[in-house]
Amino acid sequence: MTPTTETMVGIGGAAESTDMVLNIGPQHPSTHGVLRLKLVLDGERIVHAEPVIGYMHRGAEKLFEARDYRQIIMLANRHDWLSAFSNELGVVLAVERMLGMEVPERAVWLRTLLAELNRVLNHLMFLGSYPLELGGITPIFYAFTEREELQHVMEEVSGGRMHYMFNRVGGLKEDLPAGWTTRARAAVADVRSRMDRFDDLVLGNEIFRGRTRGVGVLSPRAVHAYGVSGPIARGSGVDFDLRRDEPYLAYGELGDVLKVVTREEGDCLARFECLLEQTHNALDLADACLDRLAELPPGPVNQRLPKVLKAPEGHTYAWTENPLGINGYYLVSKGEKTPYRLKLRSASYNNIQALTELLPGTLVADMVAILGSMFFVVGDIDK
Repeated sequence: MTPTTETMVGIGGAAESTDMVLNIGPQHPSTHGVLRLKLVLDGERIVHAEPVIGYMHRGAEKLFEARDYRQIIMLANRHDWLSAFSNELGVVLAVERMLGMEVPERAVWLRTLLAELNRVLNHLMFLGSYPLELGGITPIFYAFTEREELQHVMEEVSGGRMHYMFNRVGGLKEDLPAGWTTRARAAVADVRSRMDRFDDLVLGNEIFRGRTRGVGVLSPRAVHAYGVSGPIARGSGVDFDLRRDEPYLAYGELGDVLKVVTREEGDCLARFECLLEQTHNALDLADACLDRLAELPPGPVNQRLPKVLKAPEGHTYAWTENPLGINGYYLVSKGEKTPYRLKLRSASYNNIQALTELLPGTLVADMVAILGSMFFVVGDIDK
């Protein structure tokens, strides 16, 4: 009988369960630019996640204090570069509230129209980029085609493609170019006629649904705890939209058209569905605004302002339903031509905090799907 030999192989620390710290970003294609995620992993599963922010911080809130009320509009429209018109809108609404200023009716309806067109532009970017992050390249080409249709009319009316600078305290920069409403209506109709591409191509794709259904479930409790808002909150069943619940501009007269889209599942798929259906509704709201503008008689679109504009002493808070969620400006004035303090509450800053609760327990392979479904802009986080 051949003798047997036993051999002991030393495997050291690998035999024990050890956590690994993994840094995703700040310069990584899966992190939307300069966001850094510090993950603690147990094998392939995330046990702790910490978003590390500040790489794009520009100190905009302090710069507000060194600019007058006309100049701060330029700073305000840059933090969420996909929602420039909506960003500047919040600032002028705050200043107008401090002044007790009434804006001409024509300007109110024009602002509402342009805000909804800006909402569609914002959502189309995510409707195209989110499937791209999951491996589907085709939707991004369709998304940019539709964006160009609307960018043409936004550029024609404002002169800017990205930072429109069209809002002014008291109204808008100037009236519409001749025939613009006809071209805007045609652009809205063209985009609407092709939106089923996203319904069929993306939502109808079984791979996309497999990567997103039941993944990254955000509970309503977490939504309230972290101050999450916008389509992300509504994807978790939180039925809140400032356009309906605290109407501003002309939204109080659009209740029969405005539809607040919600889902109960709270997963990545639910958030995408909310974004897509909200895009359809924004196009309907744009058409309703164009109908109303056609009925209004010609008139001014702004108020005549003094050469040096000073807000009275006091404070106010103006919040709006931006494409990505609640955007608020807390304005404090000492009666000077510059704000004493202007605090910005951006949607992405609050929304991204929920990752600390959303990512733990999930697989690394699902991290990109979850991260992309949060629909954030890094500049909107860092300000």
